[in-house]
This record gives sequence, C-alpha cells and structure tokens, in this order.
Amino acid sequence: MANHRSDRMSEDIQREIAAILREMKDPRLHDGIISVVRCDMAHDLSFARVYISSMNGLDTAKNAVKALKNAQGFIRRELGTRLKLRYAPVLAFEATDSIEYSANISRKLMEIDLPPVEEDEEDGSDKL
Repeated sequence: MANHRSDRMSEDIQREIAAILREMKDPRLHDGIISVVRCDMAHDLSFARVYISSMNGLDTAKNAVKALKNAQGFIRRELGTRLKLRYAPVLAFEATDSIEYSANISRKLMEIDLPPVEEDEEDGSDKL
C-alpha cells in the first residue's frame, strides 16, 4: 500500500530545503546552480534522504553537501517551524550528478544533425 503522507511530506521538505538554500549565506552553496533533486522519506517520517545536484558537476555538489551537513541542525529546525512539525526528520544529504548528466544529454541531442523534413505539396503532410 502506498504511503501518500510520506510522498506529500517528501515534496514539502524538498520545496522548503530549496527555499532555505537560497537564504543561507554559505559561499559553498553559491558556487553554481545548486538544486534539490529528490527527497526520499522513511514511512514513519523520521528520516529523510535529500539528493543535491549542481550544474557545475559532482565536485560542486559534494562541496554543497559538506556545507549542508554543517548546517544540518539549522535546516532541521527551520523545517520544523516552517512545516509546523512536531518532530522534524533527521536529514541525510547526498550529492548526485543528475543535472550535469541531463545537460550533457541535451547538448548531445542538440549536436545531432537531422536532415530537413520534406513536406508533400498535395496534402501538406510530412514524408517520413
């Protein structure tokens, strides 16, 4: 059976952590575009694993994770007050390169040289 409450809470935590990231003044968080990619919650809502990615690569994301681990208590307290939680979940941050990976795929797709599509003059449809 799906646990819809943990899914909703996961989305709320992802959104709020992204907002907290914008407000934090740590220079390691402003090296590039840092994004909260995904948040996985335990079914009892006591633990959350937050995945962080950067456009500048995995090294920048790892530096951001170090900064977030240092500020984990602050972030947990802010989550508790913003979401009005009785018990804020324990947070674990992990770096991932998903944004860089998708940007590379997008670049490669743009580099592919496709032949122009010819239109049929009689009915206006495309020929394949």
